[in-house]
Amino acid sequence: MKLDPFVQVDDTLFSVSRNELLRRKGPPLRCTLNDVALEVFDYGGVVYRFQASGRLEEVTTRAPVVHIGGIAIPFRALAGFVKAQDTDVFERAGFLVSPRFGLAFVPADPDWVTALARHCLPTWHALAPPAPPPG
Repeated sequence: MKLDPFVQVDDTLFSVSRNELLRRKGPPLRCTLNDVALEVFDYGGVVYRFQASGRLEEVTTRAPVVHIGGIAIPFRALAGFVKAQDTDVFERAGFLVSPRFGLAFVPADPDWVTALARHCLPTWHALAPPAPPPG
């Protein structure tokens, strides 16, 4: 994954419209509505999620390596990297979320990484934080 946070993921700008994406990439393998009312365009190796208005919210892709600027971060090192570089990093719904880099991912899962549009960060913040450990 080549990421310019909040601007571009690989060859897709966050300003792309639903219709423009369909013109560029053709019909997805699957198109569904998820449980938070985002329209999901699943192309297999990459998934795009749009608001009903057509505004792009998230791009999820396999990312064995994430490239941010001139830095290449292997997925296995991504959690440590964002924790060291983003003082605002937080956990929600099992995801590690980096507001600085506009990323959300589950460190223990395979190398799927979600790039976030800046306008959807408040939604991630609003999710219930993880419960404190018992004891």
